[in-house]
Amino acid sequence: MMRSFRPFAVAALALGAQVAVPAMAADAPMIHADVIDITGKTIGMVMVQQTPAGVLVTTDIKGLPEGDHGFHFHEKGICDPAQKFTTSGGHFATGHKHGLMTMGGPHGGDMPNQHVGADGVLKGQVLNTGVTLTPGAMSVFDADGTALVIHAKPDDYTSQPAGNAGDRLACAVIAKPK
Repeated sequence: MMRSFRPFAVAALALGAQVAVPAMAADAPMIHADVIDITGKTIGMVMVQQTPAGVLVTTDIKGLPEGDHGFHFHEKGICDPAQKFTTSGGHFATGHKHGLMTMGGPHGGDMPNQHVGADGVLKGQVLNTGVTLTPGAMSVFDADGTALVIHAKPDDYTSQPAGNAGDRLACAVIAKPK
């Protein structure tokens, strides 16, 4: 008899959790940021939103080269195309090593590679559990904000300090709304 009760209890708990999460996420503001390419042209938008599980990153970008690309939060909210976006600094590290496949990693800024099809479009969502939009050490909203950077090559998930992902192709300043 316990066996028939247990699945029902688990299902009820799961349903309760699913109902609570959207209600909390719906109240969180969505931050929008323009994505620019190395010429300074706006090529799309990135949206970030705090959820109970982490920060949801949504992309809608056009004009990127086909293939897999490193996709990271960087430590400074400065996207200067004349400096090839090096003004965004290194990865938002939060005291960890780089890499999804590295012991002691990943950085807060590390996210899975993103695939761009032959049409040059990057449209998708990633949940980053290593950062937050709320105050604290893991917040991307420090004095100079944070940048979301798309790299030329895929992150190898192990090389230090940044995954050997190559040049920076696109950048968006993620800043606290005023």
